[in-house]
This record gives sequence, C-alpha cells and structure tokens, in this order.
Amino acid sequence: MATAFVVAVFAWFGFAIAVYSAGAAAVGMTVLIASAAVLQPQFLVFAIVRHLAGRSYGTAMRALLGACAWVGTEWLFPKLLADSLAHGLYPSAVLRQFADVAGMAGITFLLVLVNEAIAAAFSPLRSWQFQRTMLRPLGVALAIVLALVGYGQLRLAQLASSTSQEAPIRVGLVQSNIAAYDRLRREMGAYDAVRMVLDTHFAMSRASIERDHVDALLWSETVYPTTFGTPKSETGGELDAEVMEFAREIGVPLVFGAYDSDAEGEYNAAIFLDPSSTPASPKFDVYRKSRLFFLTEYVPEWMEGPLARSWMPWAGTWKPGPGARVIPLRLAGGREVPVLPLICLDDVDANLAIEGARLGARMILTMSNDSWFTEHTEGAHHHLVAAVFRSIETRLPQLRVTNNGVTAVIDASGEIVRSAGVGERAVVLGDLAPRDAEPTLLVAWGDWLGPAALVLLMLCSGAALLRPRRRESERTGDTVQTDRVAGDKVSRRGSRGRRE
Repeated sequence: MATAFVVAVFAWFGFAIAVYSAGAAAVGMTVLIASAAVLQPQFLVFAIVRHLAGRSYGTAMRALLGACAWVGTEWLFPKLLADSLAHGLYPSAVLRQFADVAGMAGITFLLVLVNEAIAAAFSPLRSWQFQRTMLRPLGVALAIVLALVGYGQLRLAQLASSTSQEAPIRVGLVQSNIAAYDRLRREMGAYDAVRMVLDTHFAMSRASIERDHVDALLWSETVYPTTFGTPKSETGGELDAEVMEFAREIGVPLVFGAYDSDAEGEYNAAIFLDPSSTPASPKFDVYRKSRLFFLTEYVPEWMEGPLARSWMPWAGTWKPGPGARVIPLRLAGGREVPVLPLICLDDVDANLAIEGARLGARMILTMSNDSWFTEHTEGAHHHLVAAVFRSIETRLPQLRVTNNGVTAVIDASGEIVRSAGVGERAVVLGDLAPRDAEPTLLVAWGDWLGPAALVLLMLCSGAALLRPRRRESERTGDTVQTDRVAGDKVSRRGSRGRRE
C-alpha cells in the first residue's frame, strides 16, 4: 500500500528528485519507490495495530485503534512532504473547516473511521442478517459526515459575521517566473544572473506601485541569492545599497528572501526592509527559516562528511532558525501590522503557525521558491494546499508568493481569493484586512490529536496484555475450586463407607 500510494500520488516527486540532482528520471523513481515505507510509515503501523486489535477487541475498538495508529504515526514521524489524507478534502469549503479543531490529523482520523465503517457494513454478507448488520456502521459513517458538514457550516457563518473592522492592506506579490537560478548562473555568470533577477523585480514592482498603489511589496524566497546586510564582497555591498535605494525610492516596506549569517553559519532568511533604510543606517528585521529540507538545504550531522558531500554536491549547509517569530510590517503613516513570516517548508509545519498565532500575528506572509515544480505542477499545488491549512487552523489570512507559481491570496476560511498559476509572470494584489487569530482548539491545545492517539494506544495495549493473565488466573481459580468440590465428594463417600 505504501509503494502503491507513493507511485500513484507522488510520482512527480521522483521526477523532481531527478531534476534537482541532475540525474536520470529512472533513478529518481527508484529512490522514491525504495523509500516508500519511510515516506509513508502509517500504512505499516495501521495494518499491524488493526490486526492485533482485532484479536483482543471488537469491530468498533479495532477501527478506533487503527485510526489512532494512523494519526499517531504521522505525528511521531513527520513526513518529508507533510502530506495527509486531509488534503483530499481541501476542495470542500465546508468539510475542511474542521482543521481548526484537531488540524489535518483530525480530518484524517475521521476519514479513516468513515472508511472502517463502510468496510464493516459490507463485510457480513455471509449472513442473511447482513441488511440489519449494515445499518449500524453505515449510520456511524453518515453521522461523522453530517457532523463535519454541520460544523463547517457553523464556522463559515461565524467567519462571515466576524469580518475585521480594520482597513485592509494592499500588498503586491511579485511572481517573476524566473526559476532554476543555478542554471542561470552557469549560463550567464553569477553577477549577470543576479542583475537580471533584481532588474526584473525592480521593474515589476515599480509598475505595481504606479498602477496599484500598494502598501507593501513581497518577493519570493532566495530572490536575493546572497547575504543581505553582511556583504561578502564589495560587489555584494553595492547590491545591498541598490536594494535599499530602491525601497527608499518607492516609499513602501519591502519583504524579500535572502540569506543571513552569523558565527554559527548561514541561514535562509526573510528580510523586512524599512524604506527609510540607508547603507549608513540600515533598518531591517530578519526571520530565519526554521524547517529545512532534508538533503537539499542541509545534511544531518551523522551523515556529514566528504563521502556524503561527494555523493550529494547539491546539498546546502544552512542552519535552522530558532522558530516562529512575529515581525511588524511597518506601513506608511505609522501603521504596523504584526505578521508571521514562513519560508517554503515552514508552511507545512502546523506548530510554527500555531506559535505565531499565540505570539500575536494578525497575518501570515509565506514565501517560497518552487522551481522544483516547474515541469511538475502537481507538486506546486500540493505545496499550496499544505500552506492553505495554516490559515484554516489559525484563522489568519495569508499572502503567499512564489517565484514561478502558485502565488495566492488566502482568507481565513482557506479560500483562495486571487492567484497566479505555474509559469505566469504577474503581480498578484493581496487586499486583506489583518485580524486577530481566533482561539481555536488547535491554537489553544496545539497539535493535540497525535499524542492523544498514542496515549490511547498504549492504554489499550496494556489492557490487552493484562487480559490473558486475568483469564489464566480465573481458569486457575476455577480448577482449584473444582478440585475442592471433587475432594469434598470423595471425603463424604469415604465417611459413609466407614460408617457402614
């Protein structure tokens, strides 16, 4: 099942691996298939737990424990692409609203239970009583679906009635459709490639300022492919000064992807540049990406070494940031909007969004470089859906920019208000009103369902292990009692014989 799943759903990832590593497509697919059990461990754990639970418990408990095994495994071993069965319900505006209760794990949990109920309904066809036996599990499945629908309708109505009274802000999301920076550097040279990328963003941004009168500009991840504020060369210092001069010229804050560095190393970063910044007096805030991509942005310490680097020359050496951070977006006129920046894989981590909501964020700003998916748009849409759930879980609006799609404006219900698809060059206007994160159960308790499921599994496992001992003890007690009764009968017979 794990192998079939990755081939059916994630074939695009195998091809993306080949493109990124400059290898053959067959090699990428081989790596994907060989890693199926690691990428999708919940299938194996679910099958084992469900089988063992069937020996000790009835159908209902077997279904419950199987669902617990599924979500507990996904929580204990976070998946590389953070995929979830819940993603399949994203197209339903009503059903996806349950994510603010228990996250994507909650939707997955209920989906597994619905499938278990349907399987139970059609399993007893061997008996003439099957029609009566089908009724209860089908009723359970229907009740779960109706509960999801009812909750979704209620939440959508509440969101519609609690619109923010604050004035919306207009942010220009610049999607330049420039991808494959490494190839550009090889073909044009490093400086000319950076020059072309920056000039394109300058021109698109100026046009948007004049035409759309935006309050701020948002560029994609690593659009400035060197450290900002700590130049490595004289040319780097000149580029820093040029970006600061551009921000001063347009008069609005500029948020863009770059790199940051300190004594520990380099970081993938988001720069919040104040338009009053100058080379002599730079004014900017920095967020450092927290969740790095395995074997592309970093190599684990236990694998680090010359041999691993020779096999994976593309792998980066970046360090992870300290976690979620809320940064004020300082607009003209003194208005400040606290926002939560997320970079690329950060947006698949519910815990970062939850922490940002707790820190007082009123909007999410997401930036990504999705060059991997230029030829495989399924990956770009998968990444988009994963990011959208962060807004549903926290009820925070989101502005998401990528270099080559999908750039999107997302409201608190997870609806995509505006977007630019893969391969388009556009400035997407994000007109969203900042709003306070709602005290959803997920924000209050965190990602609670996975740990709760594991606790229930351990308790039921302990009960199942103790049950045979109890039965053995009861059987032993019955045997002793039987022996006593038999002994009493023999004793009475002997007494009667002696009297006779």
